[in-house]
Amino acid sequence: MLENPRSPRVRAVAKLTKRSARTETGLYLLEGPQAVREALTYRPDAIVELFSTQGGWERHPDIRAKATDAAIDVEYVTEYVLNAMADTVTPQGIVAVVRQTPVTAEEIFAAGPTLVAICQEVRDPGNLGTIIRAADAAGADAVVLTGRTVDPYNPKVVRATTGSMFHLPVSVGRELDEVVALAHGAGLRVLAADVKGDDLLAARAGGVLEGPTAWLFGNEARGLEDDALALADHVLKLPIFGRAESLNLATAASVCLYESAFAQRAAVAD
Repeated sequence: MLENPRSPRVRAVAKLTKRSARTETGLYLLEGPQAVREALTYRPDAIVELFSTQGGWERHPDIRAKATDAAIDVEYVTEYVLNAMADTVTPQGIVAVVRQTPVTAEEIFAAGPTLVAICQEVRDPGNLGTIIRAADAAGADAVVLTGRTVDPYNPKVVRATTGSMFHLPVSVGRELDEVVALAHGAGLRVLAADVKGDDLLAARAGGVLEGPTAWLFGNEARGLEDDALALADHVLKLPIFGRAESLNLATAASVCLYESAFAQRAAVAD
C-alpha cells in the first residue's frame, strides 16, 4: 500500500494535473469510478496504473471484475495519498493514470463520418468536456479541436466528459482551415453556430441538417471570428423563445448536435 503522499511515485501522478507533465509523459489523470469504469470497458489497454483506497475498491465490484478481466492490478493507497494525487477536493476513492490516445484529423475524416463537432478556441474545460459528452450522446463520430482550444486531457475536461472520452475519437493539433478542408473533402457540410447566423429552424425545414455534417463551435466570449465563419457552408443561430439573453456554449452545441442527429435519422427513416 502507498502511504506516503510525498513519495516520488505519488508526486509523479499529481504532476499530471499540469499540462507540461502531460505533454512530457503522454499520460493523463483519470478520477472517479465512472470514468475508470468506462476506461476499463472501452480502452483497458490505455490504463497504465490504477490506484484505489480499500474502501473505494470494495464499493465497486463491477470495476474489480473489469480490472481482473483486463489483467490490471490495483495499487492500494491511503486517503491522504489519494487526496495528494487527485485534482478534485473530494476524490471518490479511485484514480488511474492513462495513456493519451490521440487520433489525427485525417483518420477521422477518412473513416466516413456523418456527424462531427469541431471546437475552435473553446477555452473553458467544463464546456469542452460537456461538448464531448453531448457529441457522444448524439451519436457523433468524433470531436476535432482546433486553434487554442483547451487541452482535452485537462482533468476538468476529462471529468466533464464522464467517460465519453473513451467512446469516440478526439483529435487535436490542426488549424481550422485544414480541418474544414478535410471535412469538405469527405463530403460533409460545415455548419457554424453563431448568433450572427440564419435561423436554425428554417435551415432544418430546408433540409440543411439531413446530410453528413460538421458543426463548428467557437469561443465562449467571442464566438467565431469572421475568417472562421467564412469557411462554413452555412452560419446558423438557435432561436431564443423566452427572455434568456443567450445560451451557454455547451448547451447550444448540444442542441445543434441533436438537431442534426434527429434530422439525419428522420431522413434515413423516410
